[in-house]
Amino acid sequence: MSELKQAAAPEQALVVGRITSVYGVKGWVKLYSHTDPMQGIFDYKHWWLKTPSGWKTVELSQGRLQGRGLVASVKGYSDRDQVKDICGMDVYIDAAELPDLEEGDYYWSQLEGLRVMTKEGVLLGKVSQLMETGANDVIVVRACEGSFDREERLIPYAPGTYVLNIDLEQQEMVVDWDPEF
Repeated sequence: MSELKQAAAPEQALVVGRITSVYGVKGWVKLYSHTDPMQGIFDYKHWWLKTPSGWKTVELSQGRLQGRGLVASVKGYSDRDQVKDICGMDVYIDAAELPDLEEGDYYWSQLEGLRVMTKEGVLLGKVSQLMETGANDVIVVRACEGSFDREERLIPYAPGTYVLNIDLEQQEMVVDWDPEF
């Protein structure tokens, strides 16, 4: 991994994608992107990779849509044997690089880990993840210490309907949801 530069860990590491495999013979890689739209991963030129020997950085040279996926060229990598070393690694950015959102909008990463309380004050658990569905996103709430029961709940992410309040400072989300459901 001679092309990787040793780096301090990002202040707030956030996974935005994964280098999945080699693409072609000139050192390009295939990418899986967690960004929406998926080409948004190309907005971040400096990527952190977590290797067995610590954090390393690479710099995006070029990226493009290829068929239904993404491919990219990383500076310093010019053949397929070199890029094999970084295949299978997650691509991280520093969350501080994310663009600011409008009031009331949140990144999924901000919601993960929030305590989920009913409007009556019953702890249902914590947000473990969000899922994208056709109609609306869904919050996956898993039981935690002190929660009402040990059940996993799927709650539609519908601000104003089911999601009544989000308080990032208090790490809490208030929902209109029956604990028995």
